Amino acid sequence: MHSVPWRLITAAAVLMAGSASAQTPFKAGIADPVNTVLAWWMAQSAGFYKAQGLDVSILNMNGGSRGAEELAAGRIDLMHVGLSSVIKVNQSGGNLRVIGSLSNVIRFTFFSAPGVKTAADLKGGVVGVSTFGSESDSTVTLALAKLGLTRDDVVIKEYGGGAKRLEAVRKGEIKATAINEPTASLAREEGVNVLVDLVPDQIPWLFSGIVVRKDDISARRDLLTRFLKASIEGNLIALTDEKRAKEVLAKELKITSPKVLEITYNDFKQQSPPNLEPSMEGAQNILKQFPNVSQKISDYVDLSLLDGLKKDGTLAALAQKYGTPKP
Repeated sequence: MHSVPWRLITAAAVLMAGSASAQTPFKAGIADPVNTVLAWWMAQSAGFYKAQGLDVSILNMNGGSRGAEELAAGRIDLMHVGLSSVIKVNQSGGNLRVIGSLSNVIRFTFFSAPGVKTAADLKGGVVGVSTFGSESDSTVTLALAKLGLTRDDVVIKEYGGGAKRLEAVRKGEIKATAINEPTASLAREEGVNVLVDLVPDQIPWLFSGIVVRKDDISARRDLLTRFLKASIEGNLIALTDEKRAKEVLAKELKITSPKVLEITYNDFKQQSPPNLEPSMEGAQNILKQFPNVSQKISDYVDLSLLDGLKKDGTLAALAQKYGTPKP
């Protein structure tokens, strides 16, 4: 691997941006400020989006399904959201597609309120999710199964982002919820009870997709390709330049604890596909949770933009520039 100083990378990106035409406004939504967004934050910090002629705004949509609905309505250009939300929106007449992935495994730990230690304690209680149809919702089924329960044994309610759900668990407003990093590490430090941890299972899951409207794949192909290219380069820096990645992660997620930062960054490295390739096995596992919808992956995932970056040599050039990320 050829090490490229961060300052030189950033300077080169800025020079490229200076020669670019007028920047195109581009709204990219996220479900919640979590570590799977790091590729985008790195690309933005390095000036890669500007170098591609894009003025990217990363917007918190406070829930994956809610953001997917905003995308379908045309109010944002692209969404960071799992495949479950795509399926939900498409069921309701939308036409969304996953064009890349920021995470291909389940990264949720289910925490419970004081006094909720067993399946019997949880039964009949409220389980909080970000929004209905989100990954925090669909993975409830797997967590409950580990406890010998089904969705019929609990009451599932929407509660917004991870920090809000954790607060509801602390207060006992809800009996359990699924949380990922960095909020999961904060919960552990506070001694919040872990009811079910799905992270060690490494279950393939299209957990954090890069999602667009299907029609835009042809109508705005060049623009989306440029966004994807910059995001991949941001991801490769995040995976290969630990110091800089941690600086950006700490800033964006307001992490002050070195321990939480280390866990959050390592969690990112364990789940992020270098070239943002979606997991087909992960997509199949999610579709199994929705037996009444089309089971054709092509109805939800479109790899043509990534295939284009392979064919034109972009991915090979980036691999030569940054090397192979170490696990």
